[in-house]
Amino acid sequence: MRSLALVPSLLLSSAALAEIPSVATDITPVHGLVSMVMGDLGTPTLLVEPGASPHGYALRPSQAAALQDADAVFWIGHDLTPWLDDPLDSLARQAVVVELLDAEGTVVHQFREDAVFAHDEHDAHDEHDEHDEHDEHDEHDEHDEHDEHDEHDEHDRDAQALDDHDEHGHGDHEHGHEGHAHDGADPHAWLDPENAVVWLAAIAETLSGLDPDNADTYRTNAAAAQADITALNTEIATRLAPVSTRSFVVFHDAFQYFEQRFDLSSAGAISMSDASNPSAARIAEIRDAVAEQDVVCVFSEPQFNPGLVATVAAGTALTTAIIDPLGSDLPLGAGFYPALIHSIAASVEGCLSAE
Repeated sequence: MRSLALVPSLLLSSAALAEIPSVATDITPVHGLVSMVMGDLGTPTLLVEPGASPHGYALRPSQAAALQDADAVFWIGHDLTPWLDDPLDSLARQAVVVELLDAEGTVVHQFREDAVFAHDEHDAHDEHDEHDEHDEHDEHDEHDEHDEHDEHDEHDRDAQALDDHDEHGHGDHEHGHEGHAHDGADPHAWLDPENAVVWLAAIAETLSGLDPDNADTYRTNAAAAQADITALNTEIATRLAPVSTRSFVVFHDAFQYFEQRFDLSSAGAISMSDASNPSAARIAEIRDAVAEQDVVCVFSEPQFNPGLVATVAAGTALTTAIIDPLGSDLPLGAGFYPALIHSIAASVEGCLSAE
């Protein structure tokens, strides 16, 4: 808040007298983490509305105004929302801008281009402990090219599903993919709870620098949130261990961090990490993997058209379920991030446990 109403001075605490930084965040998980650190002191502004894809989005006037007023902006980074670069440069000139993917200690995995994932991708986590080590990750084994399908009707169905996906894609995700490099860092790093622990500290230190009078509150809130998320990490690991060897397919490659943190066995993704439209050949490759591997579940996402998931599951015994990396239907606030991780774990556990 920028100003305070006139009230008797005896009723004002030192915290209330301090000017609380105006904060903007890009996506709901970051909004949730910042809310945990700010606590009762203030509420950050969310730039990408719940239910919209962050891969392509157009700011509303009120959101552009929030950027202009911001003292601090926390965002995942260019790899997730390249369209936000220009607004940050032009509107948030006075703000401290923190790109969380670059925060020291962040676990970073590389963008995966293959539709079907290599089985050795679930390496020990300590190989990915520091952000500056991500260039050392083993490159994924190249998959042998699949022969063309003899089943022309399957090709036709895949192509039609792709056409439907292009015409009826949800939200704004169809914008902003032109020229997007399919390499570098996978930006969905909030789905590793250990990254959330790292980012809470970075958020607290940034806000403490802007608002020294409330530094103790920011740091205390962050420490409490870190303890809660560390406990949550252990809880989810125990919960998912019984289904960790069961194979599944996701709509778009957004869950690598969750998969690797909890040693899950993802077989592949219909679309790449940037949610760009998959080719008919990629869809056919996923269908081959479903037929050849013991895949038991395919996940759709509420931000995207479910037609391609239906195409992959057609004629199979696959269980389908919704998994949402952004928690579109969860209430915003300090409880958001734990609820998000619980929600994803529940969807994974339920789908992989289905007979």
